[in-house]
Amino acid sequence: MDDETVASLARELDAAEASQTPVRQLSLRFPQMTIEDGYRIARTWVELKKAAGRRSIGRKIGLTSRAMQASAGITEPDYGTLLDDMAFEEGSEIPIDRFINPKVEVELAFILSRPLGGPDVTTRAVLAATEYVVPAVEIIDSRVQPIDAETGSARKIQDTIADNAANAGIVLGGRPIRPDAIDLRWAGAILSRNAVIEETGIAAGVLNHPARGVAWLANRLSQWGEELQAGEILLGGSFTRPVPVSRGDVISADYGRLGSIAMRFV
Repeated sequence: MDDETVASLARELDAAEASQTPVRQLSLRFPQMTIEDGYRIARTWVELKKAAGRRSIGRKIGLTSRAMQASAGITEPDYGTLLDDMAFEEGSEIPIDRFINPKVEVELAFILSRPLGGPDVTTRAVLAATEYVVPAVEIIDSRVQPIDAETGSARKIQDTIADNAANAGIVLGGRPIRPDAIDLRWAGAILSRNAVIEETGIAAGVLNHPARGVAWLANRLSQWGEELQAGEILLGGSFTRPVPVSRGDVISADYGRLGSIAMRFV
């Protein structure tokens, strides 16, 4: 995919987010589109946002469960960039008009104490470089139509990657802990909507250990000559299915000994 097309599609996604009107699937319009083309579009879109005054605060890792990877037809996760206007305070009211079709997921966020660069980063290296781990709720959204009205075809992984891995928002809360304070594989959460439990899960569902996703990301970014930075928020991946939200919904994620996170969509 040539640079001009990449830039044009990045502008389309930017306009779709601003107007809350999703665009037709990019992979349908450009059948030759590759996963790497998707990342080029996403990176170009992030640069547009930065030029408009936004600031990067971290990264997210998606498609970390075997089931999600199988459904997407891939064998590795994907990633996107978190920006400062995506961050919401725990307990806050979140304007639903910011989104098109928002959903929430529960995750663990890693905050590094020092930079971490690939290509040979291991899970052990991630834990050694982590200052603390904290509960997080990710808000995901799609600026690309999930189902094409004309053909009935479903969105592909190339579309999701180009869409900055469906990034839309993040809420941190609960109790920060050192990475060796507990066995992170057994960290669990109960996700409720309007006091009804919708999802439960444990962090082992994320590649068998939530730090493995961070190691994968550090190694994947090395091909761009980039490394993870100290202080960045790194979302390790969801260990529940996404739960859709509507105006007025109260969302609560209970992480047991790690505390809880709550928010209301208005």
